[in-house]
Amino acid sequence: MNVALWIVAGLLAAAYLAGGGYKVITPKERIAAAGAAGRWVEDFGAGGVKAIGVLEVLAAVGLVLPAALGIAPVLVPLAALGLVLLMTGAALTRVRRHEYRLVAVDLVYVALAAFVAWGRL
Repeated sequence: MNVALWIVAGLLAAAYLAGGGYKVITPKERIAAAGAAGRWVEDFGAGGVKAIGVLEVLAAVGLVLPAALGIAPVLVPLAALGLVLLMTGAALTRVRRHEYRLVAVDLVYVALAAFVAWGRL
């Protein structure tokens, strides 16, 4: 079980580090122009998109670093719960925008983050 939690946490951390970093350094107009998956940025200001990116980067660090260093490992499930909330908001945004195919992807991320939160609590 511990190995599965590390694998899922590591994969989530890699995905959110890359995605969050992309949101932080890329202008929102370029994200929107990248395709259907990026059109959600039209509902947010540039600062909001960057804030979401920063939250994703912090969550990515929080999923792995505390447990790896053995310093405040209670932060791992808290970071995972933060991702559950963030991705629930993402799924709700997709539903509001009628992007139903992409909601499934968001719900997979919710399930994986909830698994890590449950396993580390």
